Amino acid sequence: MIPEDLRYTEAHEWVRELGDGVVRVGITDYAQQQLGDVVFVQLPAVGDSFAAGDALGEVESTKSVSDIYAPVPGEVIAVNDALEGSPELINSAAYDSGWMIDLRLAEGASALLDGLLDAAAYQQLTEGS
Repeated sequence: MIPEDLRYTEAHEWVRELGDGVVRVGITDYAQQQLGDVVFVQLPAVGDSFAAGDALGEVESTKSVSDIYAPVPGEVIAVNDALEGSPELINSAAYDSGWMIDLRLAEGASALLDGLLDAAAYQQLTEGS
């Protein structure tokens, strides 16, 4: 099930608008299924800034290590510290307690959210692979 209220990237990140120019970012359920059991997550520090497309961390699973990319430019204002001790939250609750970071959007970046995939387009992407 792909949540309708989120935006998605072709690299399998999801973005939830929290309001006041802040978005929450994680990886999709499809991505965690492809990865398998997540055993480690490396996240950026609060205060780090990223351009859209920059690698901001990585997810290590029993199968591989994959980069996580910034879907939009912004500054990290929160990280999900729970993932440090329980990286498997990404497997069990990718869209909820498995979130990764909150980003304050860079100036003018809110318009970039409209360029991300909606749920229907993301579903087409995942069914094509």
